[in-house]
Order: sequence, then structure tokens, then C-alpha cells
Amino acid sequence: MYQIQWYPGHMAKARREAEEKLKLVDLVIELVDARIPESSRNPMIAEIISQKPSILVLNKQDLADKQMTQAWLSYYQDQGQVALAIDAQHQKGLKPLQKACQDLMADYFAKQKARGVKPRAIRLMILGIPNVGKSTLINRFVGKNQAQTGNKPGVTKAQRWLKLGKEFELLDTPGILWPKFEDPQTGIHLALTGAIKDQLIEMQELALAFIPHLQQFYPHVLEEVYGLTSSNEMDPATVLTDLTQRLGLNQDYPKAAERLIFDFRQKKLGAITLDRPMEDLHVGE
Repeated sequence: MYQIQWYPGHMAKARREAEEKLKLVDLVIELVDARIPESSRNPMIAEIISQKPSILVLNKQDLADKQMTQAWLSYYQDQGQVALAIDAQHQKGLKPLQKACQDLMADYFAKQKARGVKPRAIRLMILGIPNVGKSTLINRFVGKNQAQTGNKPGVTKAQRWLKLGKEFELLDTPGILWPKFEDPQTGIHLALTGAIKDQLIEMQELALAFIPHLQQFYPHVLEEVYGLTSSNEMDPATVLTDLTQRLGLNQDYPKAAERLIFDFRQKKLGAITLDRPMEDLHVGE
């Protein structure tokens, strides 16, 4: 299987800084990509959070398969993890997120008030891997462009506090990937969604790993979008060859592969989720 690894040096520093700053915050928002909720969860973040209250937020829900998103939310909630889905780009789900933060901290602040401690803003830290939408969420949260945004991973490189009215103070942190992906599929899913820089990726290999997922779980996409009939009975290499011809790219297979991946990212293939909930959830039955 196609293997992908990426661990820029500044991310090790980001982990150390996050661990140092954790004691300053009340609550951690762990932000993941709704298309790959598990693949975009950094196991190091769970270690960083430790016993701190946290909310798992599935961002980019507009790009993900709605049924799969609901299945994932049920799965996490069954595990006792507070979880919800949002679309930060279009400001959907932000008020429920703010309320969830307040609800999670209500008992703590009630106890503080009983001890005579004056009310203060809830201090939040948002953690997540690159390109899951942290900067966009912060900008929508705060209501103005406070965090640098970009379509490429690794844009945010420093830490700073941002205020949201009197209710919240946000600590912005860079995205953190982990040194090694135990499952090669994780690296593929991260690359497909743009969490890993495209310059480090072999697009043709990535497309060949992506096509079987479409064939198995979204069998009508290749025909409906590209007019590729009988594509579900073909091996991935044949599908890519036919797609290249269909797009008029004259045997430029890497270019056709890139087109397929970019179409996925831009939702031109429809709402697609790559990570599937555990089989014992019996999703779709």
C-alpha cells in the first residue's frame, strides 16, 4: 500500500508548547475533518489533553456524507466523548458549539462562584492537525479575521490569545501531525483531504488508492460525474486510464489523478466520507 509520512520540525515544538499552555486553559476543542474523523485525530492530542474537559468537533460537515457524520457522532457519544459537527466556513453549528462549551464548564464555574471567585471568560484551546479548519473556526468564533487562513497545511506557526466577547478567550495553536502513521490508510486519507502538502504526494498513487473507495461506497460517482460506465468492474489502473482519456489529457495520468483528487476536495463528486465507523455500528443497514 502507498506509504506517506510527514513530520515538520516545528510540529514537535508545537506539541511542547501545547503541553506547557494546557494548564492555562479550562477546555480543549479537538478539531477534526468530518470526512476523516479518525484519520484526522492525532493520538498525541489525546495525550496532551489528558484529563482536561474536551469537545470533539467534526468540521467541514458540508463536505462529508451526512449519514456517516451522524454515525460517527453516535459512536463518539457512546464512548462518553462530547462531540458535534459544524461547518465553520459557512458559520453553521457555532452557537451549539459555544453552548456545549458553556454546559461542559457550568459545574466548574458554579463551584468557583460558590467559593467567591469572580466570573471570568472560559479559556479554550483549539487543537488539531493541519488543514482541518482551525483558523476559519477561530475567525468565525471571534467574528473578525484574527487568525491567518490558507488552503495549505501548516499556515499557523505561533500561539496567541484571542477574545470572544466576555464569554471566551481562545488560545490559537499550530496544527500538529504525529511522527508516524501506524495505518498506511491514515496517511492516504490525510493526503486526499489536503492535510499533507501536495508537493510531498504522488498524485497518481493517491488516486489509485482512492478509486476503490469510490467503487465500494459511492458506486455511482464515476459514471455520474465523468461518464465512466462499468467503472466499478474495472481495476483502479484501468479506471484512471479511462478517466484520462475521458478528460482529454492524452495519457497524462498524473494530471487526471490530480483532477480526480481536486474534484473530491471541492465536493464536485458529492459529499463523501473516507473513514467508516466501526463495522459493529451496522451503518447503512
